[in-house]
Amino acid sequence: MNTSDLIVVGGGLVGTALAYGAARNGTRVTVLDEGDDAFRASRGNFGLVWVQGKGFGMTPYARWTMRSAAQWSQLAEALNADTGIDVQLRQPGGFHFCFSDEEMQAREARMRSISDALDGNYSFEMLDHASLKARLPGIGPAVAGASYTRMDGHANPLKLLRALHAACRHHGVRFAQGSRATRITPQAGGFEIEAGTATWHAPRVVLAAGLGNRELAPQIGLHAPVQPNRGQVLVGERVARFLDHPTTYVRQTDEGTIQLGDSLEDVGLDDGTTADVLSTIARRGVRSFPVLESLRLVRAWGALRVMTPDGFPIYQASTQCPGAFVVTCHSGVTLAANHAFSIAPWIAGSAGDGAPAGIESFSGDRFLNGNETFQHAH
Repeated sequence: MNTSDLIVVGGGLVGTALAYGAARNGTRVTVLDEGDDAFRASRGNFGLVWVQGKGFGMTPYARWTMRSAAQWSQLAEALNADTGIDVQLRQPGGFHFCFSDEEMQAREARMRSISDALDGNYSFEMLDHASLKARLPGIGPAVAGASYTRMDGHANPLKLLRALHAACRHHGVRFAQGSRATRITPQAGGFEIEAGTATWHAPRVVLAAGLGNRELAPQIGLHAPVQPNRGQVLVGERVARFLDHPTTYVRQTDEGTIQLGDSLEDVGLDDGTTADVLSTIARRGVRSFPVLESLRLVRAWGALRVMTPDGFPIYQASTQCPGAFVVTCHSGVTLAANHAFSIAPWIAGSAGDGAPAGIESFSGDRFLNGNETFQHAH
């Protein structure tokens, strides 16, 4: 019989971080991974470990993001120790560029609002063009200024996904590839999960299936009204290093390639690319750093974020079906440390590990009020 202590539905960044966190504490874990015909949001990630600007309008999310960023070095070290894979974490602080005085004013108001809500425990700087150019000499004249926090960083998202899979196997996690969960039935002592031609059993189950959570959650008394939101990214050839800090629109990877992003598009399940959006991304990159004008582009992709109506994560235990959980977010890189070290022990029921403080703010039930409208703040 296919049994384990915990079944994780979903083998992306979120699911494998949960599986890793549970397995390293001794839990027997099986991951049901849909396969390469899934949308694979984890393979279209920009790679930021990003704090600044997050939590505007929802202070618990600002705290949650800061907590994960602070734990990220521990995650990188643990993965390296278990697998020998360096996920290339760098946290030198990051910049968000503004291209007009109006954008600068709006950005400062947003950052000030978050800082005030955290009683000032949120260090940031607003830099005019001259101050920014002193730190980033290659910045273009079109950039009016930037916000900066030392809390931001980046990592290689593909190496992170590979490391999580390898670390899971190191700790005995079983992967069932090509297993798309279609039905979850609560039973005495746990759950029966149908996936392809196989049936799986466990006393605990967590949904980390990205967009698939929407259909699966109601089967176990949960609510996860996620929608796709497309982002497009351009990748340039390897060039001599000129950018040591991550920014929201331009990033130089550990291998020297250039990533230019991104976009926010509500286009359903279309994960393709379009010339008009990519042109806008390219122009913004060149305005940011004129040296990129001669950059040769080698690749472009579109990927679908897993977006809740307000853009913030959902973490919830089912009261109707004890032992069932849902985890969904669009920041699988930034929040990976929280998922491995805080959420996984809660879900696995490790001795002494209750629900993480403040987790009640992220219940999916906040979307059940049909009279309330939401706007996601990416």
